[in-house]
Amino acid sequence: MISFENDYIQGAHPEVLKRLTETNLEPLSGYGTDSYCESAREKIRRECGCPEAEIHFLVGGTQTNAVVIDAMLKGFEGVAAADTGHVAVHEAGAVEYTGHKVLTIPHHSGKIDPGELKEYLEGFYQDANHEHMVFPGMVYLSHPTELGTLYSRKELEEISQICREYEIPLFLDGARLGYGLMSSDTDVTLQDVAQLCDVFYIGGTKVGALCGEAVVFPEKAPRHFLTSVKQHGALLAKGRLLGIQFDTLFTDNLYFDISRHAIERAEELKRVLQEKGCTFAWESPTNQQFVILEDSTVRRLKEHVVFSFWEKADETHTVVRFVTSWATRKEEIEELSRMDFS
Repeated sequence: MISFENDYIQGAHPEVLKRLTETNLEPLSGYGTDSYCESAREKIRRECGCPEAEIHFLVGGTQTNAVVIDAMLKGFEGVAAADTGHVAVHEAGAVEYTGHKVLTIPHHSGKIDPGELKEYLEGFYQDANHEHMVFPGMVYLSHPTELGTLYSRKELEEISQICREYEIPLFLDGARLGYGLMSSDTDVTLQDVAQLCDVFYIGGTKVGALCGEAVVFPEKAPRHFLTSVKQHGALLAKGRLLGIQFDTLFTDNLYFDISRHAIERAEELKRVLQEKGCTFAWESPTNQQFVILEDSTVRRLKEHVVFSFWEKADETHTVVRFVTSWATRKEEIEELSRMDFS
């Protein structure tokens, strides 16, 4: 049985495990104050081109989204997101649990359209009753999106400009950021993300780490952000576990190399699915590929390969997702190519 279920089915890259083992008995200070956390911060600052950036390490994506959003919003504010956005769909109401509403905007291939965002904000403030409503206090994007699609630099620039016009922060969810940056169909760099966003995070959980997300505030974090992290139960006493992983991932280009590996496997996967005559639900230039299969084909394939349900296409067809990662092997793609999709 081979698996393309998601990009966190394996543990961690061998180099990450090696460094965790090598440093295991080294006594280090807690809560992210150790030398490895600081080394990781310096390496990330250099890659982002932000020497003054504040960087914090959290454990997972949903946790990070909830903490960042809650720390940056006032009690009467919500966060604007695409209606397919992770915070709106697959986080079990984690943001709402903190007391903030997710304000959804119709998506276009998983993305927010800059023009429609501006219309939404203009419409809100033109409403004579807006003082009685939840204010849009932040814009949330994911890059890549939940549908595997990517924002162009122009789109990010336009959204960033709108956010600055309305004096609200732009937050970019980078759970799969490495895969977006290494796509052959992108003009967005890590430096662009740092320049255009008020806060973003570099995903580790899905890109070679056992767990962990690096939250980057290019200029300044909210006051007492660390205290907010702890209030949410999200501050690891053994912060070293995250610092060592990110220090390793940002040594010798490892984060980018393993992200490129996933994209190369995804391109091979895409060719196999095309050769099998699969209909793609939408175009994705990253490590997630979505195809429409007959339900009978889904049942038969599940006996030999693991993939994930996405949504029903109609009564007899289903959209399913195949995902590659830093650990996907060529042999797995070749085995899939020998399977019957008819």
